[in-house]
Amino acid sequence: MGGVAAGTRWIHHVRRLSAAKVSTDALERGQSRVIDASLTLIRERAKLKAELLRALGGVKASACLLGVPLGHNSSFLQGPAFAPPRIREAIWCGSTNSSTEEGKELNDPRVLTDVGDVPIQEIRDCGVEDDRLMNVVSESVKTVMEEDPLRPLVLGGDHSISYPVVRAVSEKLGGPVDILHLDAHPDIYDAFEGNIYSHASSFARIMEGGYARRLLQVGIRSITKEGREQGKRFGVEQYEMRTFSKDREKLESLKLGEGVKGVYISVDVDCLDPAFAPGVSHIEPGGLSFRDVLNILHNLQGDVVAGDVVEFNPQRDTVDGMTAMVAAKLVRELTAKISK
Repeated sequence: MGGVAAGTRWIHHVRRLSAAKVSTDALERGQSRVIDASLTLIRERAKLKAELLRALGGVKASACLLGVPLGHNSSFLQGPAFAPPRIREAIWCGSTNSSTEEGKELNDPRVLTDVGDVPIQEIRDCGVEDDRLMNVVSESVKTVMEEDPLRPLVLGGDHSISYPVVRAVSEKLGGPVDILHLDAHPDIYDAFEGNIYSHASSFARIMEGGYARRLLQVGIRSITKEGREQGKRFGVEQYEMRTFSKDREKLESLKLGEGVKGVYISVDVDCLDPAFAPGVSHIEPGGLSFRDVLNILHNLQGDVVAGDVVEFNPQRDTVDGMTAMVAAKLVRELTAKISK
């Protein structure tokens, strides 16, 4: 409801600008100022955090949270736009301690830092359309990566954000990455419902752009003929839940990233069975258990250079915020995988 209302306000706002005969040049200048201010804030936060880490010393890589609260490219519900603050709240809520399962401490800035959110709705309120908005997301990610030793761990948002994030990571590192993608859906439609930036089309854009050498999709259990055809077209390694018992040993001993710029991990919360994570837009029974996911992540061998956690929908979560805690735990364990 909230995401739809925000989208409607944006449409009305742009119409009012047109009705008021605001010149194209003036509108463009205003949009540029808002975008520049947004990038400057992220840049200065990243600089400050990185300077602290360099002063502390001994840090090769630190996971850095960047929120991208975008929900309008969802094909069903837009609630994932509200996820980043809820995930942060769950990370630090005090109901659990700050240690990851492998013993890293999240309250140590050498392990985890945070540069805040890209102000997606404020930028859209200025009439910025998706081509340019995706560029803003990419530039925000690159801004974080410019500050050694920060590595972006992005909080979505719907899955459309993975395209500009992976693009930025690949371009900044100077080559393709291997991607481990955990999801109930392959998100590889050419242009779902005519939208090339749909959350159901993000990996088609990634593969078209040559940003990934290998794409492994795990947890798939809602796939159409087009999804399989697109998978074959791009050489995607698709692991469906119907064969998970057979594939388990292989998936729990993955070795990725050799010969490329590293490994990117994208976790759609709906990869999990809804018994573990009911707060998602697309409830698809028959998914991975939480321990299945952790076994895959913990045993993965490779240099994880960036990642995202997407598609948590607070508007569908249980009263006690169970899925928020699940998303937070995923972030915590990915933090441990990235930081070193």
